[in-house]
Amino acid sequence: MALVEVRDLHKIFGPNPRKAIPLIKKGLTKQEILKKTGCTVAINGASFSIEKKETFVVMGLSGSGKSTFIRCLNRLIEPTTGEILIDGKDIMKMDKETLREVRRYKMSMVFQHFGLLPHRNVVNNVEFGLEVGGMTKDERREKAVRAIKLVGLEGFEQSMPSELSGGMQQRVGLARALANDPEILLMDEAFSALDPLIRTQMQDELLDLQTKMHKTIIFITHDLDEALKIGDRILILGPDGRVRQVGTPEEILADPADDYVKKFVQNVDRTRVITAGLIKRRSPTVCVAKDGPEAAMRLMEKHGHSHIFVVNADRVLQGILSIDDAVKLKKEKVRDLSSKINTDVYTTLPETAVADLMATALETRFPIAVIDQDGVFQGIVDRAAIIREVNEGMDDQTLTPTALSDIHDELNEREGNA
Repeated sequence: MALVEVRDLHKIFGPNPRKAIPLIKKGLTKQEILKKTGCTVAINGASFSIEKKETFVVMGLSGSGKSTFIRCLNRLIEPTTGEILIDGKDIMKMDKETLREVRRYKMSMVFQHFGLLPHRNVVNNVEFGLEVGGMTKDERREKAVRAIKLVGLEGFEQSMPSELSGGMQQRVGLARALANDPEILLMDEAFSALDPLIRTQMQDELLDLQTKMHKTIIFITHDLDEALKIGDRILILGPDGRVRQVGTPEEILADPADDYVKKFVQNVDRTRVITAGLIKRRSPTVCVAKDGPEAAMRLMEKHGHSHIFVVNADRVLQGILSIDDAVKLKKEKVRDLSSKINTDVYTTLPETAVADLMATALETRFPIAVIDQDGVFQGIVDRAAIIREVNEGMDDQTLTPTALSDIHDELNEREGNA
């Protein structure tokens, strides 16, 4: 079961919001409904689900209803119609006390503007929500200090907000939201007010934090690059308040649902988004514990390769074996491959962007081995895959046709010399 499920959600502002629903069903535009009823359609029939521990990004241009949407999730703004299920329970049907408990313990919110109390120091700001909730002083202090440490502000507990940079102030806001260990974190353009360099740093820190926290994060942004960087899945809202597409970054880029989404992604540098894990392919391997040169040669012949990757019994990468070295071992009647394994192999993690593999591709005559954090072999990224993604990602601001041609020629020259 999804942690959050939204069904046919509408939010309409105006004198008689429900009067607009039949007009929406008839297919009238946002402008036509405004003219007929004086009502503004902010969210138009949104339906989707969010899984536990997922970073779900909602994006769209100004006026698409992003901030309205996230405030509907915790009923800071009352939806007009629809269902919002949290762990299977519809918050639209909750009384004030039950809703208050959900807001207090199930979900927390981080706003674009930090909203820190200027007369309170960092630790007092972080524990403010817990204090309002009636938690004892010792317990709320313990939780606040833990959250401050989590966001990297240890040592700044007694500092005042005016003494902190913008990025540090936003970390205080994040710590405040995390203090009571909520399952769901709502982030409304949380980094938009920050300078570009600090914003990039905060995005990286959020990704690092998520590997430790494993929260369900619903993140609002108008920046596609930000959405592609941090989102497990992305929901794109159109200017009419309708959901245009929900998908992974790869799905959004590779298969836009309509012309509106296509315009969003047409200038994105794919090489900064597509990762080694997405373009890797399977490759034959031999196991150093059981295979000898005969088995290695047979596999190389079968697949038309002049080399083969070698793993141990746990599929941890050991290196690469060439056909020439396999032949030498066979002639010498040596069955153990260990002496001829070349360990000078370029490797990468699945999450590495294709753009970051370009220099490596120019340096190595072998495919790049994709391994996980434990060194387990997962496949390879070869020159053809890298060239294809560079070609797809080419635009006037990232790579000229001449530069692409030069890369193509150099890679092929190196491959020919291999």
